[in-house]
Amino acid sequence: MDLDTLPEIRTDLFIDGHDVASDDALHVVDPADPSKTVGYAAAASAKQAEAAVAAAHRAFPAWAALAPAERARLILEALAPLEADRNDTAAVLTRENGKIIMESVIDSIVFSHRFQLAAELADRIEERIELPAPPYNTSVGYLPLGVVTIIVPFNWPLAILAASLPQALVAGNTVVVKPPPSAPLATVRTVQQVAKLLPPGVVNVVTGTDPEIGPTLIQDSRVKKVCFTGSPGGGARIMEMAAPSLTRVALELGGNDPALVLADARLDDAAFDAMFSGIFDSTGQVCMAAKRLYVHRSRVDDVFEGLGARLSAARLGHGLAEGVTMGPLHHPRQKTYIEELLADARSRGAEVREYGEAAAGEDLSRGHFLRPSLVLGAPEDSRLVNEEQFGPTIPILAFDDEEDAIARANDTWSGLCSSVWSADLDRASAVAARLRTGYTFVNAHGAAFLDERAPFGGFDRSGMGREMGIEGVREFMDTHSVGLPA
Repeated sequence: MDLDTLPEIRTDLFIDGHDVASDDALHVVDPADPSKTVGYAAAASAKQAEAAVAAAHRAFPAWAALAPAERARLILEALAPLEADRNDTAAVLTRENGKIIMESVIDSIVFSHRFQLAAELADRIEERIELPAPPYNTSVGYLPLGVVTIIVPFNWPLAILAASLPQALVAGNTVVVKPPPSAPLATVRTVQQVAKLLPPGVVNVVTGTDPEIGPTLIQDSRVKKVCFTGSPGGGARIMEMAAPSLTRVALELGGNDPALVLADARLDDAAFDAMFSGIFDSTGQVCMAAKRLYVHRSRVDDVFEGLGARLSAARLGHGLAEGVTMGPLHHPRQKTYIEELLADARSRGAEVREYGEAAAGEDLSRGHFLRPSLVLGAPEDSRLVNEEQFGPTIPILAFDDEEDAIARANDTWSGLCSSVWSADLDRASAVAARLRTGYTFVNAHGAAFLDERAPFGGFDRSGMGREMGIEGVREFMDTHSVGLPA
């Protein structure tokens, strides 16, 4: 594939069933070579953002009045165009995001899969709890909230959007989607295809800068809930903006995920492949990736060698190029940040071992590339251990006592995911029960092993609210109790 001759992509807004142009545009560049333009996305004005909210508000009564099974049928039928377009959309996503093409294809597949799972919950939407207690019998049900704004991050934009969008829709809400400004094109392309097959106003897509359209999409009184995936700092800003209008928020804010490798862990090729995936997929830019690796001292050498062998085979380059297994970081500031964490670890006596090399014909000097690394001997209070690196490096931290390992794993600001590695499943389950995270894997870690029927979300500063499962649907509804004379 000749990367120099790829066409520029242009996307419009989608409001009330129509493509809508704008006066300004977002310039989207390739993280593997920022001198190359991937395309342009319409940059909405505040007035256009308000029009999207108004369209969703108008569409809400009729959409909410449909039977849940009918809403489920409509959203599944709206997926029809995506399969034929999947490879082209994935190529766009790789160009704007930086990750390898296989991961972009998976991103699109997961989008459709999560729609399927949400639709399967339609028969539970109208479940009621009956509370007979004469002289009144109370019946408790659920009603949709109204207009929902979903703000999407850059790293897995389609999969992450589909952890909220189909759940909101099947529950009876209407939606305004705000794709990530630095990588909006594939998300717009995908959502527009779905939205065009739904009633006008049910799904709207608005791209633009945060200062211009953010206040409207969050503070308009017709917006009943805002879903945001991003950093704790970004989540705090969303909460602050939503406070004056008392708009509900659901926040998924990443984490500093610990993985505990116990002394009896079975560390064969399958285990190391799973561990490697759970740390280094998408160049480590995954909210649920393992960020701290606590290893029993007797197994540190095994883990170091097993992961090191896989990292040595890493080939860096453009995600569309042949032979590439790891792409660049998405933002230059993220590369700088990780380099600062590694420098701090080195200054405090840690050993940083770097791996991998450029794939054949790839020039890493052009993009936001960072060689993957393992870090040995980082102090527990170092920045690399305490902050979320969100990149291709991880500290390996030895422990002698499981109680100590559990305490160190829980001593953090976050609580999104964790994992326990042990040949004894009863022992692993006992340790897992003591880890304060929203999801704990056993002998695995990361998105590839996530049961998407289960609720997903974190404790503490990893956020609030849950995605997926019936709990994820209920996030977009509120209880409605009816008291009837007995």
